[in-house]
Amino acid sequence: MATKEELSASLEGFCGSCNSNEQLKSMNLDWNRRIGVKANDIDAGFTITYQDGVAQVDPEFSEDADLKVESDSETLVSVFYGEVTPAQPYAEGTLRILGSEDDILRLDFVSLLIWGE
Repeated sequence: MATKEELSASLEGFCGSCNSNEQLKSMNLDWNRRIGVKANDIDAGFTITYQDGVAQVDPEFSEDADLKVESDSETLVSVFYGEVTPAQPYAEGTLRILGSEDDILRLDFVSLLIWGE
């Protein structure tokens, strides 16, 4: 089980990777979304706000986020550090991503640009 601090650090790292990739920032200038990230095994939830190509972490979980990503804390940390592709835990049913198909595909593309396959 990962801690709330470890999950926060993984999300900060993810946002840092997004913000340092100029191609990704340019591509996402028009993608203004809130992504709720919730660990279902510990009391931890965050929101990644993507606004005008810049991603930042909010220490509160937004119930009305455009996308919701839910899993156990270890899986979330592994996914947001890029140690595991989201496809694997998603296919196994341990990672849930709720939102529009377009937003889910965009988030998948973001992770591919940051970490590759």
